[in-house]
Order: sequence, then structure tokens, then C-alpha cells
Amino acid sequence: MIRLITPLLLLLAALPWPVLAQAGIPALALTTGADGEQQYSVSLQIVALMTALSFLPAMVILMTSFTRIIVVLAILRQALGLQQTPSNQVLLGISLFMTLFIMQPVLDEVHANAVTPYINEEIGALEALQQAKLPIRTFMLAQTRMTDLNTFTEISGNTSATTPEQLPMTVIIPAFVTSELKTAFQIGFMLFIPFLVIDLVVASVLMAMGMMMLSPMIVSLPFKIMLFVLVDGWNLVMGTLAVSFGLGT
Repeated sequence: MIRLITPLLLLLAALPWPVLAQAGIPALALTTGADGEQQYSVSLQIVALMTALSFLPAMVILMTSFTRIIVVLAILRQALGLQQTPSNQVLLGISLFMTLFIMQPVLDEVHANAVTPYINEEIGALEALQQAKLPIRTFMLAQTRMTDLNTFTEISGNTSATTPEQLPMTVIIPAFVTSELKTAFQIGFMLFIPFLVIDLVVASVLMAMGMMMLSPMIVSLPFKIMLFVLVDGWNLVMGTLAVSFGLGT
């Protein structure tokens, strides 16, 4: 490691830093336009973009429909008694593309109101960011319970906001996640009941027949899979998840 770092330090020391300073590279330049809007240099915008990309997984998980979908699918797999089928990769892939399907209207609005005007240089970066937040904020507020919003508003001590639209994203996001988890567990509970009934029936039959050593899970698993296939379970689950976000209504 020392052999690698030493040549790099010597190379950095040999660079013509005064020449670069005289060239005036606008790495952190901030200019104010005629309308009073502040514009950052391209290099600073690139740094901000690369920093934002590191938060992209958290944004996808906590600001979209992804959380509800993945939790419901995980509970469904547990209810069926299948520990590794479908695999985690399959569940994540289904959740991701279901999220893209559900969030498509929101993404289209963000693209039309923020991305396209910014690319055409009609608005600045800050205004594009504000325009992109509006559809996402509207989506999250539509799925968030007022009790969760009131809870996090009281915790934050924000007394200036009179409507949910005036709340900052730091309050809306945790309230949205809490509501999504509650909704996902409610849907998962409804999915769990029929499979639980099958487990109870099979366990009672085996006990009545004196088969104490035979695991009820082994016997009930084919019946649960058959029931799920006969009622077209995947279609029902995916349709229920989509309808729960207001699609098709």
C-alpha cells in the first residue's frame, strides 16, 4: 500500500497547481440569473447528482409502492410454507416491475413537468427539483393515514403547517412508510387466513388418525399450492396490490 501511495503523492505534488488556479476552473461557481434564480456550475451539479444516486435505493424503497409489494409477497411466501420459493431475487424483480407499473403516472408527470423543461433549459436545477417533488409528494400523501401524519408532525414539533401539503418531506416520508407497513400487514393477514385454515384442518386430521410423527406442513403444502393455483392466486394478489394504490378505480 505504501508503494502505491508514495508515487501518487509525488505525482500530485508535481502537478502545476498555480497554473490550474490561474485558469479559474469553475468547480464551485454560483451565479444568479436575471430572475433571481441561483444556478450552480455543471461540475457541482454532477457532484450533487452522484451523491443523490447513492440514496436512490432508499428513495425507491421508502418513497414508492415498493415497500407494500415486497412485504405482501414475503408474507404470502411464508403463508404458503415455501421458504425459498419464489427466491428473493424473483420477489425483488416482481416488486420492482410492479413498482414501475404503479408509479408510471407519477413518473410521467415528473418527466413532463421537471425533466423535460430542465433538459430544454426552460427551468433551473432547483426549480426542476421542486417540480419533481410535487407528484411524489401527492402520491405519498394519498397513501398516508392522517393518524401517522399527525404523529410525526407532533414529534417534529412542526406547528406552522396547516395542511398536509405544507409538511416537509422529512415528516411525510416516515409517515408514508409507517402507513405502507400497516397496509401491507393488513393485506398479508387476509392472505394468511385461508392457508392457516388448511394447516389447522390437516393437523386435526393427522392427530385424529394418530399420525403424531408426520409433520402437518408436509401434508398441507400440496393442498395450499393447489388452492392457490385453482383460485389464480398470483392474478388476485397482483390485482389487489394495484387496486390498493387506486389504479383501475
